[in-house]
Amino acid sequence: MQTTQHPARAGTQDFALRHPLLIALALSMGTVVALGVARFSYALLLAPMRADLGWPYLVAGGMNTGNALGYLLGALVTPLLMRRYQAHRVLIGGAFGTALLTFIPGFVTDTAAQLSLRVVTGIASAFIFVAGGLLVSRLAALHPQRAGLLLGLYYGGTGIGIALASLLVPPVMQAAAAHGAAHPWQWAWLLLGALALAASVFMSLPVRHIPSPAAQAAARGSFRARSLMFGLLGYLMFGLGYIGYMTFVIALLKEEGMAPERITLFFTLLGVATFASSRIWARMLDRFRGGQSLAILNALLCAATLLPAFTTQPAAVFASGILFGACFLSAVASTTAMVRHNLPQADWPAGISAFTIIFAAGQIVGPTIVGWIADGAGGLQRGLIFSALTLLAGALLAWRQQALPKPA
Repeated sequence: MQTTQHPARAGTQDFALRHPLLIALALSMGTVVALGVARFSYALLLAPMRADLGWPYLVAGGMNTGNALGYLLGALVTPLLMRRYQAHRVLIGGAFGTALLTFIPGFVTDTAAQLSLRVVTGIASAFIFVAGGLLVSRLAALHPQRAGLLLGLYYGGTGIGIALASLLVPPVMQAAAAHGAAHPWQWAWLLLGALALAASVFMSLPVRHIPSPAAQAAARGSFRARSLMFGLLGYLMFGLGYIGYMTFVIALLKEEGMAPERITLFFTLLGVATFASSRIWARMLDRFRGGQSLAILNALLCAATLLPAFTTQPAAVFASGILFGACFLSAVASTTAMVRHNLPQADWPAGISAFTIIFAAGQIVGPTIVGWIADGAGGLQRGLIFSALTLLAGALLAWRQQALPKPA
């Protein structure tokens, strides 16, 4: 007996079949909000907030540790939410929630309040990241020949947020100082909130067109984390290692006396490279089913992290930023590709959640350790060496992850 597909459902899938790049770009606005604006733009504000509020590096790094703690809590809750609500509703709710929370740091100066906001923002960001990862996986399943590109576009959206923040935050802070603002960095948070809100609006309509197969929605998965243990451990080391660079590299460049214009260019190029990575690594993500992609990217990130730890030469510093930008979100995309390649679709939510949780656990520890090291002898350079060694360990672990038998 044949079943007739619901007209609205058929129309939704037809739009997703005809406009995959448009939907992937709309989805990428989620990573603009969750990562490009709400998390990584803090690197531009760490130094002025630290100077204004009298924070040691341990506290400054602890702000991103708080964000990562919230991210872990959100990642644990998101699968429960997606059992009750459709994934696109969780994504959109998380995006608007994160955008509104990004405004609030522009109105407070208390350290405890700032830390609390970073935690709550991390929770909302995880709703975006887990739900968005599931939705882009479903979109890629409709276009298997372009799966790597679609995954790369989604995660590469982070670069758009980084580039926009790099170009807009410095002049906004200069304008705030010129107007006699007591805390110019607060104006920057208001700008970031506006960017996040605009991205959420742009994203909200197209993502509704990604179909959720009824059979898969009702299916109960059987994912066991042990099957992807080395991939998960490699990703844990990635989360622990990369976040030190993204939290402290701008502060390091300021300490070393790099001109503000060059710092703006550095972070802008890092963001542009992040977005371009969707093209650079698309074939690799389609080709490798095991942990090879994550291993290669972790090794390249290790090299990128070591450069500013050992030299202040502008050419080497810019090469570091471009290489790091071209790799770090593709490492995240590689884990979603690993889930797609190795697990049946019913297990995708559990698999993506497992990688998100382990990623968050690494990010909780990373900034605090690097900040603690930076407060001692050797400063931020020694902290980055710790990050690089952690990324190298992640490469070695990920390389041991073998592909699983193809899912039925």
